[in-house]
Amino acid sequence: MIKKFVITLLGLAVLIGVPLEIKLRQFSTMGSAPIVMPPEIVTADTVRKENWPNMLSVVGSMVAVQGVTVGAELGGKIVKIGFKSGDQAKAGDLLVQLDTATEQAQLRAAEAAAALARSNLDRYRDLFGKRTASKSDLDTAEAQFKQATAQIDTVRALIGKKTSYAPFAGRLGLRLVNLGQIVKEGDSIVTLQTIDPIYVNFSIPQQQFSLLTPGTTVQISTDAAPGRMFQGKINAVNPEIDPVTRMVRVQATLANAGGQLRPGMFANVAVMLSHQEEVFVIPATSVLYAPYGDTVFVIDDQKSGKTGQVQGVLRQQIVRLGRSRGDFVAVRSGLQAGDSVVTSGVFKLRPKMSVVIDNTLAPKAQLEPQPHNE
Repeated sequence: MIKKFVITLLGLAVLIGVPLEIKLRQFSTMGSAPIVMPPEIVTADTVRKENWPNMLSVVGSMVAVQGVTVGAELGGKIVKIGFKSGDQAKAGDLLVQLDTATEQAQLRAAEAAAALARSNLDRYRDLFGKRTASKSDLDTAEAQFKQATAQIDTVRALIGKKTSYAPFAGRLGLRLVNLGQIVKEGDSIVTLQTIDPIYVNFSIPQQQFSLLTPGTTVQISTDAAPGRMFQGKINAVNPEIDPVTRMVRVQATLANAGGQLRPGMFANVAVMLSHQEEVFVIPATSVLYAPYGDTVFVIDDQKSGKTGQVQGVLRQQIVRLGRSRGDFVAVRSGLQAGDSVVTSGVFKLRPKMSVVIDNTLAPKAQLEPQPHNE
């Protein structure tokens, strides 16, 4: 019985041990063999040297050449409104007329008093010439006539202040008063803005102050007019620099015949300087941005020691970037013309990785991209 049990155990050991030994040898062989990963497929572009127009990119704000909120000089009741909201006004156009019935009555009284004073003055001059009136009587008559004339001017000035006219040509805003409304002195009636031409105000650092002169060309773009570029020229540079921000204010004038630019509008300003800048450019998608430094993956050709074939191997290179233009960014240091850099998917790559370049589906980078909404 014991002999049969021992034979059974030996049989089980053989049945289990032999397959186990085979598997262990297989695992040992697999562990000692190197794992070769297939090369990663990437898109790439070549670093090239270009001459970019040297320009300063800043933000600015649109300002009317002339702008004012027309208000009431005196209080009173509105009896006439001579405009509609949004009208184009000419200089001198009637905007609002207040009730002047009281002033008109005062004017008639003043004119009557002036006429009487004029008659008295003529009579005293005649009497003085005949030596039947004294010089003091003539002086009194002249003073009374001047006072009566001045009273007429005072009443006419009051009537004029109750009539509001457009001080200059421009576009009117929304009407802020109604017919029959009682307004007080200083109450707003309507805004008036001259928007063609129009100003754009912006500030630049003091380091670029010497590069600007009146007449320098600027280009303006704004979200209110997508795809359109407005061009103007600098008309004034502030002679003083802000001691707090170390910035200097600049003003440029732009034509605005279509009225697409409005006062208060935000604008992107590109100041076109006279000379061009030689830069190395790469697509902006090539850059892996990081707090410790921006990097790109450069593709170096290396010869494989086993197969003897030349293959692309990644090298992570720290770069110093300049300004951007369209889909490209300028590289100040770290790359040379002719270097091949990865242009997409850089976040999933690592140094010394083997890659294969395939630009079949690569999007084309442009200096002035014009994306369309579909």
